[in-house]
Amino acid sequence: MTVRYGDLTVEWLGYATARLETADGLVAYTDPGRYGVLDDYWARDGDLVVVTHDHHYDPDGIRSVAAADATIVVYDGVDADRIDRNVESVADLAADYEVVRVDETDRVTAGDATVWSVPAYNEPDGPRARSDGTHPEGFGCGYLLSLAGTTVFWPGDSDALDGFAELDVTVFLANIGGGVVADRHEAADLAERLDPELVVPIHYDTIETLAADGGAFAADVASRSIPVALDERSATQ
Repeated sequence: MTVRYGDLTVEWLGYATARLETADGLVAYTDPGRYGVLDDYWARDGDLVVVTHDHHYDPDGIRSVAAADATIVVYDGVDADRIDRNVESVADLAADYEVVRVDETDRVTAGDATVWSVPAYNEPDGPRARSDGTHPEGFGCGYLLSLAGTTVFWPGDSDALDGFAELDVTVFLANIGGGVVADRHEAADLAERLDPELVVPIHYDTIETLAADGGAFAADVASRSIPVALDERSATQ
């Protein structure tokens, strides 16, 4: 299913990968790849690709969605040498694409799109604090994308941080998987505080550790008078 909001379409392809397209044909992808979600997917139509952190860095996925002249925005903490998978370096990727590295509070213009990075992490004293620091401060970021006048927020792998509520968000790609990220209850609370015009849950059910009830989340959000749309076909790909 493709979710439509005004002139914007949103399609969840699984895990953290969402495809966003404006009426003018601008295409953006969030965190493309991993866990088979882009197997046999070679659109290569993305004008903009954003990558939040090591766990979502998948050069093969990026190459499957990015157009030849794409801008690839990669958090500056992403380090291929630290990743326990065989992945090419960001420097090698930059040989073929325009790659822009960002910190937690950057602004990037990519054609008709504007990208802001925001801090994203697990609260050090919160319920997802881990001795291995799964998503500590400084490990990753979230993104606010301005596409044809619509702002889309993808928090990446993060708790539902208080600072997120200060953002001006039209479409909220809600991370509801729980475990090492916000669960559906916390994401619904954040949606109420953000008061977006549409919520689309992603990053759940693709792998066992991200099991979540998308329907229950949607009902919770709708009960707060916030429009919400599910693309559950993608959840089980």
